[in-house]
Amino acid sequence: MPQKIDEITERIKQANGFIPPLFHELEQVIVGQKYLTERLILGLLTGEHILLEGVPGLAKTTAVKTLAQSVKADFKRIQFPPALLPADLLGTQIYQPKSGEFTIKKGPLFANIILADEINRAPAKVQSALLEAMQERQITIAGTTFKLEEPFMVIATQNPIEQEGTYPLPEAQVDRFMFKLHIDYPTREEEKTIMQRMSTTNTAYQVKQVVSPTEILQARKVFDEIYIDENLQDYIINLVQATRDPAGQQISTLKGMIQYGASPRASIFLNRCAKAYAFLQGRGYVVPHDIKSIGLDVLRHRIILTYEAEAENVTADDILKKIFDTLEVP
Repeated sequence: MPQKIDEITERIKQANGFIPPLFHELEQVIVGQKYLTERLILGLLTGEHILLEGVPGLAKTTAVKTLAQSVKADFKRIQFPPALLPADLLGTQIYQPKSGEFTIKKGPLFANIILADEINRAPAKVQSALLEAMQERQITIAGTTFKLEEPFMVIATQNPIEQEGTYPLPEAQVDRFMFKLHIDYPTREEEKTIMQRMSTTNTAYQVKQVVSPTEILQARKVFDEIYIDENLQDYIINLVQATRDPAGQQISTLKGMIQYGASPRASIFLNRCAKAYAFLQGRGYVVPHDIKSIGLDVLRHRIILTYEAEAENVTADDILKKIFDTLEVP
């Protein structure tokens, strides 16, 4: 096995050459926010979807646009107002009077990177229109199914403090996002840099395209081969099982706190994303730190708390930290 790991590590070195330039382009526009930029790149690598949650002004939209500009791929930003219709996303049939036939006009979802801005402002019928595209990577219009080109990922944003005129995402939709990221305020030093940079009238930095879709798809094939020990696979299963039955994992203090635990997608995403995280580090094998680094982001939106937990102001992150601190690491 060590020989095989050495071979995988060598292939990783050949395949992840675009990672440093990609980080560089993001850092030229985004000050700080290493947590956000790293997770966006993980989403790009895995081809999975991300839900960003944070108060206005934390560069969520700017970060996504910068990522898209760094990739030689199609990018669409879709604002989600209450008046949005499913056809505005997917596309519709257009009648051609001259020929007497209908033609298909494709919507903005036919792109590689989609920014769904303020997704919780659109009604449920519009949110559900995303389900097929996010899960099946295809869109059906008037009975005709169209495959979406890879890479394809949806990055959605929502404001956690403004609830008027919003429609909370249903659990089935939230579960399709690999990550739910909580974006926090910048540090004092970072905010000073932001203020100084934005107070000038200099021309904005021109983001360079540093990676192609072909390179991304090739990188996926490489990190799929990254070695993950069976003990670490059992560790992932134990983490997910602990969200469903804490007592069964000897975490009796969480009894009565969790109404519904994480779905099997959680274990799939933990396994896949841990490999992608190891790929970023240039390793051909997964270590426990890889799993713990991305664990909260994969799991926090997949558990539903009881009224008792909410009454005691216990959050999903509090529960998950307790699970990670208690379960034995291989």
